[in-house]
Amino acid sequence: MIDEANLIGKAGDGFKIAMKTLDAGRIGVAGQALGIAQASLECAVAYSQQRKAFGKPIAGLQTVQFKLADMECKIWSARLLNWHAAKLKDDGHSFTKEAAMAKLVASEAATFCAHQAIQVLGGMGYVSDMPAERHYRDARITEIYEGTSEIQRLVIAGNLLK
Repeated sequence: MIDEANLIGKAGDGFKIAMKTLDAGRIGVAGQALGIAQASLECAVAYSQQRKAFGKPIAGLQTVQFKLADMECKIWSARLLNWHAAKLKDDGHSFTKEAAMAKLVASEAATFCAHQAIQVLGGMGYVSDMPAERHYRDARITEIYEGTSEIQRLVIAGNLLK
């Protein structure tokens, strides 16, 4: 038995408290993932404007432009979800589902953007001297800690089916 003076919250509420801590952490992981995604996009944009093929920057190629546009859309979708989850938390509302949504979408966006950056950079994207390679490694872990993407989906569905 734990002395009452040493309890955090009420007796028997430990699991609930632990889950609330995870909810808040998911907003932070989403923020980290967003930073990785944004850095991946900036790396791809800069490289595409400098790298030339057939005498012109590859930024002018439609395929590269589509990749950059998709990256930007995924980043902003994740950013808005994360801001919404953070606002709910700040205002004292329930935010379990929204934090899981933000973490899921942001971490998957980070992996997508890092992958697309490597595609834009081609062989240079896989070189450890280039930041795109590090962004990919960093992005992958955001899909794992504070609950895997599969766990986030379970949390979201569980909240929908209450």
